[in-house]
Amino acid sequence: MSASAFDHPEARAKATAPKGVHDRLSLRDHIVSVEIGAFQAERDMEQRLSFDVVVEVAAPEADLGDDVDLILSYDRITWAIEHELSAERLNLLETLAERIADRILAEPLAMRVFVRIQKLDKGNGALGVEIERVPGQGDGPVAAARAPVVAFLSNAALTSPQVSTWIAQLDALDAPMVLCLDLPEGREAVDLERAQLNIDLLEIEQAAWRLSADYPALTVAGTRTELDWAMKNQLSVVWAPSKLVLDATDSPDLAPKALACWFAEQWQASRMICFGDTLPTPHTIPTQTVTLDQSEF
Repeated sequence: MSASAFDHPEARAKATAPKGVHDRLSLRDHIVSVEIGAFQAERDMEQRLSFDVVVEVAAPEADLGDDVDLILSYDRITWAIEHELSAERLNLLETLAERIADRILAEPLAMRVFVRIQKLDKGNGALGVEIERVPGQGDGPVAAARAPVVAFLSNAALTSPQVSTWIAQLDALDAPMVLCLDLPEGREAVDLERAQLNIDLLEIEQAAWRLSADYPALTVAGTRTELDWAMKNQLSVVWAPSKLVLDATDSPDLAPKALACWFAEQWQASRMICFGDTLPTPHTIPTQTVTLDQSEF
């Protein structure tokens, strides 16, 4: 199969496919207005860029089970573009294409990427650049997300007059932040162990959504994909635990405080902060306890 130099990157990927079957993710005609360009006339103005991206990924070895954490989500393509556009003003499309390719290839499943970027407002027609990269080319892998700070809010802490101050301080930390919540009080137990597990996890998630409604700066996240993206983008997160706990292979302790420690260890947190209670020991993450009468920590 042959492909013209002016074909869409997807056709070029198919025409030059290496041995073995690869799946492909594609983004077509993604248009963003941004300030970019090396010439003085391109400063203090926005122009439209069109992005076409194709990512070849390893074929799954087993049934995906409709699980977003087992794939390279197509959202990662648009996230890579958004991140690099917001990082700094660039002069060259070539630089932008390289950085987007590097960010996508940092994903474990990515095997090859094609990036085409075109300026739509520069003269008659579309002017652009297209690159093809595989892992090991370019500037190397993109730095991973910084280690998060994991905070556990007990029920007493959630009703404390200090909770708004604490959340504002956590949101202002120079690190990704993930809140873990206590199991709400006053719940009724049921006899079936599996049913009780799901009920407990859903009650924690309901509390997470209530907290995010009161504090719009907080984002509820439950899958590894959501959590990883939120932490890479320095968002303050409330953890919804059902997905990770039910999929876990190491049977974490389901007591809320122990679950918070398990999460912190899974994500190699830099530290934990426990509001209104003390965490179980032993655990491997440096921990700070904040009492209910403390306004700062």
